[in-house]
Amino acid sequence: MSSATSKKSSGMTMATRRRLDTALRLLVALIFIAYALFPVVFVIGTSLNPSGSLQMAQIIPRNPTLDNYRSLLTSQTNPFLRWMANSLLVSTVTAILTVALCALAAYSFSRFRFKSRKRLLQGLLLSQVFPNILAIVAVFLMLQQIGRYFPMFGLNTLGGLILVYLGGAIGFNTWLMKGFFDTVPRDLDESAMLDGASPWQTFTTIILPLVRPVLAVIFMLSFIGTYSDYLMARVLLSSNQQYTVAVGLSLFIGQQFGQRWGEFAAGAVLAAIPTMILFYISQSQLQGGLTSGAVKG
Repeated sequence: MSSATSKKSSGMTMATRRRLDTALRLLVALIFIAYALFPVVFVIGTSLNPSGSLQMAQIIPRNPTLDNYRSLLTSQTNPFLRWMANSLLVSTVTAILTVALCALAAYSFSRFRFKSRKRLLQGLLLSQVFPNILAIVAVFLMLQQIGRYFPMFGLNTLGGLILVYLGGAIGFNTWLMKGFFDTVPRDLDESAMLDGASPWQTFTTIILPLVRPVLAVIFMLSFIGTYSDYLMARVLLSSNQQYTVAVGLSLFIGQQFGQRWGEFAAGAVLAAIPTMILFYISQSQLQGGLTSGAVKG
């Protein structure tokens, strides 16, 4: 009887410990979720607050209204939709060009052996040691000179801003993508060559489908990084019609501090929608694995 009772009590003790462990994990998870969602909920509440001030801001406003959104979208002096279009254009073009150029460079460094290959790789790595903001004066002067011969890539142009973003993104992303290319078995390249495929055909039809997850990651990182950038765009852009959404929204709190926080919060909520949609669409691409793709091939 005593042994049966001890086994039963030990079983209840183990079950209790498991329940406590599960409850503790859920509590910690809820704390982190609340910590992460609090700024989002606060911004949404501020955007719905009719006072438009941080002093009267509440997480759940008493009299929620969409006046801040109407004022933001109908303003003539602050064209929010134009800023959104500029940001989407710059971020999309930069992300596409970054993925294309980095994929070509990473494939070359991974598969081909040529003179000064290691030095070029070290140069790419060295270019990422120093923050881009340290070269902002040099970048400003370079775009000023480029604009004299190619006006579409000069100062206060979206083309010039795209060139600056490309220069800062290629180095790190090439290194990241090269490491992913190195994990792809070279037997696939040799099999394709035996079948008569050229290096370009091997790259486009065999290698790229296998590295699709890292392409999606780099596209997302490039898009989000350029879409949310403020400092570089603020220095290089000077026209209200050329501003990106991050620079444009700063006008609501720059001159009249504390008076237009409602419109600023409404703009922040609307500006976050493209990033959320992109992340939702690219989830299926991020879940793929390199091994499963290689086995299917």
